[in-house]
Amino acid sequence: MIGLPAVLLVSAALFALGVYGVLSRKNAIGLLVAVELMANAVNINLVAFSNHWGGVAGQVFALFTIALTVAEVAVGLAIIILLYRAHKAVEVDEAAEMSG
Repeated sequence: MIGLPAVLLVSAALFALGVYGVLSRKNAIGLLVAVELMANAVNINLVAFSNHWGGVAGQVFALFTIALTVAEVAVGLAIIILLYRAHKAVEVDEAAEMSG
């Protein structure tokens, strides 16, 4: 069985990669993937602590956060498609120019 510190280390590494992706990407799809990576790192933490303490509350909460993340991706992809139709690019700078 893998110990809690090892799982938390993997989760921290995934979250750090997600933060790096959010800070360094200009592509909207890359940003969406980086946010997903951060959300999955949080879900790993929830499940790891739930397993460590012997309850199921963390696992249930992880399922709700996965459903919330799916809804966020659907809205994000719709915005990206509209951005591509308007500017033929998916750069975040183009979206900043659309605000008016």
